[in-house]
Amino acid sequence: MASENKIDINIFKVVTKAIAESDDLGIMADHLTQLLVGALEIKGCTLFALNNETKELEILATFGMSIDYLNKGPVVFDKSIGCIQTEDSIVIKDVGKTDLLQYPDEAISEGIGALVSMPVLFHGDTMGALRLYHRQVWDISRSDLDSLMTLSEIIGLAMMYTQLFQAAQSFKEALAVLPGLTR
Repeated sequence: MASENKIDINIFKVVTKAIAESDDLGIMADHLTQLLVGALEIKGCTLFALNNETKELEILATFGMSIDYLNKGPVVFDKSIGCIQTEDSIVIKDVGKTDLLQYPDEAISEGIGALVSMPVLFHGDTMGALRLYHRQVWDISRSDLDSLMTLSEIIGLAMMYTQLFQAAQSFKEALAVLPGLTR
């Protein structure tokens, strides 16, 4: 596939609006993955959250991928595509010609031809990863890659915001049940 820009300002507006208008991380992530698949005309998209205890990337939301592929096994931080360690995007233009995949046979069986992976960061700390899967070899444009990296930074902010918002709501609810504090 030729390198052409697919993310214009209108797509960026729609995607960032979906992120900004949600205080529920799961709903926001579902909308985001669906919007990216449609806007980029790709096979699928997965947003992972990093579990700091197990050092595994856990699926927060996904769209376009089969149940078999999603159940292929744990996505281990140290064995997974290196975007999280390098804090930069990783573009695999042809999955048949790389040794960066943890599950290369499953990717080929799934019909994935190319993959873009980028870290989701908040102040330099890894929150997760955003992965885009294409059916064929993909020469993503530099402009689209830059837009997606910016988007992954916004996702990091949204993930932190929703965690803080939910913690504040829980704290507020806990205070409400304490005697003498509800006025």
